[in-house]
Amino acid sequence: MNRKTFLKSLAILPLTAAAMKLNELNKMTESFGGSDKMPVLFLGHGSPMNAIEENEFVAGFRKVGREIEKPRAILVISAHWETKGTFVTAMQHPRTIHDFGGFPQALFDVQYPAPGSPELANETKALIKKTDVGLDDKWGLDHGAWSVIKHMYPNADVPVIQMSIDYSKPPQYHYELAKELAALRKKGVLIVGSGNMVHNLRKVAWNKLNEVDYAYEWATEASEKMKSYIIDGNHQPLIQYNAQGTAFNLAIPTPEHYLPMLYALALKDGKDEVQIFNDKAVAGSLTMTSLKIA
Repeated sequence: MNRKTFLKSLAILPLTAAAMKLNELNKMTESFGGSDKMPVLFLGHGSPMNAIEENEFVAGFRKVGREIEKPRAILVISAHWETKGTFVTAMQHPRTIHDFGGFPQALFDVQYPAPGSPELANETKALIKKTDVGLDDKWGLDHGAWSVIKHMYPNADVPVIQMSIDYSKPPQYHYELAKELAALRKKGVLIVGSGNMVHNLRKVAWNKLNEVDYAYEWATEASEKMKSYIIDGNHQPLIQYNAQGTAFNLAIPTPEHYLPMLYALALKDGKDEVQIFNDKAVAGSLTMTSLKIA
């Protein structure tokens, strides 16, 4: 190597080092490059038995799965993972969690072996500035996630991670935190909130389980008002749900099944429209109402 070539190689070393650092930073997210903007879903998951039954609700999940572009990965905010603080699952192979009791063995036999995505977990952690997000290696996929995702992607060939709900924080906090996930929509990530708009297990009419679309008056009142606010894009009353009167208080006795809907709504932008599907009540005090935001 002559002197001129040697000096030239020295000059580019800082640039090469910087490029190598940049490459390292990009390794986490290179699998999640730009794409068309993905929809956002809120899925009313209802009974765990929907995982193995054939009914109009699972048909609705399958239909929406066919309507949208197959995602590169899925991020689920499930009613069934509440924590102090916010966490994302970061393991390569999340376990199928059977977080329920009193159901047939066939339901406990279900496995949904979708891969995880440590890369997406790290990308999600990096995006969120509102709080420090922990990387979890113990949880897995609870039934709020797998019981609905299995109908959309039965081959379990799409990586799935979950993000927990911090039970110590108010609704406005969750709505604002959700907005920080918006960039994932342009990286091929399908964001799914899984819960139920109206969910009061203490008021379930067990003798009406097989009656189509049976709802108490307060459940209907709350559901209709919620849908009106959703269609109008008026999210503030939905965030301040505990100031909306008796029907809302009965519909949302605890927030964990309701908050995943706020995560989905927070991600709606000015170009999105909301499509309501699976809009039926179950057993008086539950609704399966689901949303596609695209």
